[in-house]
Amino acid sequence: MPGKKLFTDSGIGIKAVYTAADVIPGSGGDAGTAVTEEKKAEALPGEFPYTRGVQSDMYRGKCWTMRQNAGFSTAEEGNERCHSLLKQGVTGLSVAFDLPTQKGYDSDHVLAEGEVGRTGVAIDSIEDMEILFKGIRLEDVSTSMTINATGYILLAFYTALAKQQGADLKKIKGTIQNDILKEYATEGAYIYPPKPSIRIITDIFEWCSGSLPKWNTISISGYHIREAGSTAVQEIAFTLSNGKTYVQAAMEKGLDIDVFGKRLSFFFNAHNNLFEEVAKFRAARKMWALIMQSLGAKDPKSMMLRFHTQTGGSTLTAQQPMNNISRVTVQTLAAVLGGTQSLHTNGYDEALSLSTEEAARIALRTQQIVAFESGAPDTADPLAGSYYVEALTREVEERAWELMRKIDGMGGSVSAIGQGFIQEEIARSAYEYQRQVETGHKIIVGVNKFQSAETGSIPLFRIDDSIRQIQLQKLQSLRNRRDPARCDSVLQGLNDKAASGENIIPTVIEAVENRCTLGEIADTLREVFGEYK
Repeated sequence: MPGKKLFTDSGIGIKAVYTAADVIPGSGGDAGTAVTEEKKAEALPGEFPYTRGVQSDMYRGKCWTMRQNAGFSTAEEGNERCHSLLKQGVTGLSVAFDLPTQKGYDSDHVLAEGEVGRTGVAIDSIEDMEILFKGIRLEDVSTSMTINATGYILLAFYTALAKQQGADLKKIKGTIQNDILKEYATEGAYIYPPKPSIRIITDIFEWCSGSLPKWNTISISGYHIREAGSTAVQEIAFTLSNGKTYVQAAMEKGLDIDVFGKRLSFFFNAHNNLFEEVAKFRAARKMWALIMQSLGAKDPKSMMLRFHTQTGGSTLTAQQPMNNISRVTVQTLAAVLGGTQSLHTNGYDEALSLSTEEAARIALRTQQIVAFESGAPDTADPLAGSYYVEALTREVEERAWELMRKIDGMGGSVSAIGQGFIQEEIARSAYEYQRQVETGHKIIVGVNKFQSAETGSIPLFRIDDSIRQIQLQKLQSLRNRRDPARCDSVLQGLNDKAASGENIIPTVIEAVENRCTLGEIADTLREVFGEYK
């Protein structure tokens, strides 16, 4: 394409060739760091500001955690997929939940009709959690749960089950997404207003610091921001701004940044523009280290940006779906070359349905081939020193700082979301991307170029409509067997603690242990906090 000006997906101009003259140390933003330019330029993997990775030897010391989704339909079917994936070699489980669970409704609620088990597994009570992890010792696995508004309840279910198993809570590892700010900006699966929602999150930080010290208390998510149509630059700018908001809220509560800061994690997307994605991950690590340092962190581990990556669901196409295997492979390489700590690879069929077991297996095999055959993990930050990657890392960083300055000028993420700024920026980028696809400026293989007549079909995963009836029967049985007076008492105690400002997590755990349902617990806090409209 001689003479044609090329750009990354974030609109960064790409030169025909890069030289040493293009590699200039970044300004470090305006985070107030005292780090010298010389130190930033020379920092090795495992050294502040962690541009090159959070561990000195990266994957030579420990491979990233390989996760695949086991959450769909009923707890029984989710348990079958969990065991299947563990046999296939996953090293961590990932569970998504259906919309009623995300919104704090039991499966028998009128608003749950038609949604039970559709987008993930339906969890109404501790008994569903017992079924989901039947035959799995929670001490032996790391579980990531994609849940936000009701994250505190799912954490309580998981903790109560670990206690039932006799597990040492000090050894329990996993993550709840627990990132409510991106729900207001993109997904919409919120329940309570922002202020009490952030209060619940800081309650989790506080409780886990003492009782569940290896648990990642939040997974600050850029993934859904990117899925909504943001650029790579916007993904990290908006995500790190949200992270900064959570840190400041925890500090205002009197929590120690060097304690809770070690258990913060992030969740990013990996798209097809390989080099921009690698640059994005490298820039995000550096920026977070500078932000945490400026907020007063002293412990190196509290300044490390540790992140999970999922390949880009929005990049998958319903046309020629087998092409998605190639897309996921490129995205897997981007995540690994960018230094992810954990990775979920999407199935090739996910533009059409939830993944079949075969598609999930191929997605896992993609990770395993990159891990054990490609050589990509053999050295830390293998693209470091590339004139192009270093220049792109600097450009992504500088553009992200510029966006973050705008958000800070508005009063932070909560205010920027309230003013619609973040939503408008994402919508504008999504529109521009779609315009480029429709005009043919951006080529999507099999969609706007290299089309072919579809022949045959691929098997699709179907959710049985009987799921809701199964969940209704479970709920009725549970309510018939539990002590209603005890449930009323513990829920009243939860109401009182929420109203008084006390930490609610111990009482939520007590509630689930007494067979209170997810919907009942969520409703109790609705009475205190109200609902966000």
